[in-house]
Amino acid sequence: MTEKTYKTLVGLEIHAELATASKMFCGCTTTYGGDVNTHCCPICLGLPGTLPIVNKRAIEFAIQTGLAFNAKIARKSKMDRKNYFYPDLVKAFQISQYDMPLCENGHVDIETASGKKRIGIQRIHIEEDTGKSLHAEDGSSLLDYNRCGVPLIEIVTHPDISNAEEAGAFLERLKATLEYIEVSDCKMEQGSLRCDVNVNVVSEDGTVKSNITEVKNLNSFKAAMKAIEFETRRHIELLEKGENSLKETRRWDDAKNETFHMRSKEFVQDYRYFPEPDIVDFEIDADWIERLELELPELPEARKARFASEYGIPEYDAGVLTATRQMADYFESLVSRVGDGKLASNWIMTELMRRLKDEGLELDALRFTAEQFADLIAMVKDGTLNQNAAKKVFRRLFEEGGDPKAIVEAEGLVQLSDTGLIKETVESVLAANPQSIEDYKNGKDRAFGFLVGQVMKASKGKANPQVVNELLAEALKNL
Repeated sequence: MTEKTYKTLVGLEIHAELATASKMFCGCTTTYGGDVNTHCCPICLGLPGTLPIVNKRAIEFAIQTGLAFNAKIARKSKMDRKNYFYPDLVKAFQISQYDMPLCENGHVDIETASGKKRIGIQRIHIEEDTGKSLHAEDGSSLLDYNRCGVPLIEIVTHPDISNAEEAGAFLERLKATLEYIEVSDCKMEQGSLRCDVNVNVVSEDGTVKSNITEVKNLNSFKAAMKAIEFETRRHIELLEKGENSLKETRRWDDAKNETFHMRSKEFVQDYRYFPEPDIVDFEIDADWIERLELELPELPEARKARFASEYGIPEYDAGVLTATRQMADYFESLVSRVGDGKLASNWIMTELMRRLKDEGLELDALRFTAEQFADLIAMVKDGTLNQNAAKKVFRRLFEEGGDPKAIVEAEGLVQLSDTGLIKETVESVLAANPQSIEDYKNGKDRAFGFLVGQVMKASKGKANPQVVNELLAEALKNL
């Protein structure tokens, strides 16, 4: 009996809070934080006699999201009541969308080590967020309703994702796009972006299939990827034993790196959807959609292609630089001041990103401005500094901040390009190293590198390396 092989089917449901100033159906602020239960009112608490008023800007953000993800925008849509009791929903129902979502049939193109792949987006709909439960060690629970009523979009994919790597690539692209079009701040640590994962496996011959399980409220891409890997293994192990997974909702345990049962899976009929009686259906005309599309900025994939062609940098580098709008804007700010895309890219890709990663920092935590970084790069470009001296200045900038020009002056790091002085140093080094001259003549290339190093050492690292190489080669040729 041959051993069965399986393929994984993954669908994602991503909730993104919209960056509106006020909530979905009332005027309460959406600002994160604040004292508990101070950012709420009778409307978002669902008190009797209150009526919701739709936030037009939330609808516009949702439409722009649909456009950015190549979705079809509905010309007519409505809101529905999704009924269920849970402590973080005071009124025991959520205003959401059921059978007439705002956006349908979109897609996102991703790229992994296996190549390019298109992930279909089934729907994007708008709804309101719930409150937050705070569970104490003594077993009691407290409720904070500040988040209740904050506008959300839910992005639902088709089960086109085959593994954790593809899920990670999709989530990174989705997050970058939402940040580019500025509809959400995507701060997962604040709950602005949350992900649910639906997983099951099917045998390659199609004879065996596990039931779909949902892993709820994953608050990091790493957790989502680990949950997919864990659930894939769990489903296969169950099938191999002649059992099957339950149709259930599970939670992820970061400490144990495994999922655990939360509750049985709800079905559509459990929610008893019906049209929201307090909100009229709304129509989206073509002119409105066109205006919102014109407001969209250059998206990540288009910006990546432009960076590669306009600045002559490798496609990989262009992809890294455009992974976030913040980094892409920072790069172009440097280029506008330095006038050299390749040089600016090299400094960001090597020095800046390495230090940011090592220190666990973001761009907004830098101790120096883009203008100061551009001044440093410009001094490399015009020959004021050699590469080693410039790296020394960069370390000072990163650790202490300051003016690169002042650091260069104080440290006496200006590059020496005077051919007369460098020639004298070369002659002095050659006179002191006859054996290296003999080695070089005998074809030992390392001898040349040694002599260059001696010249640089004698000049205290200030000599222009290009001039050193040229004058040393010329002197050896004439010996």
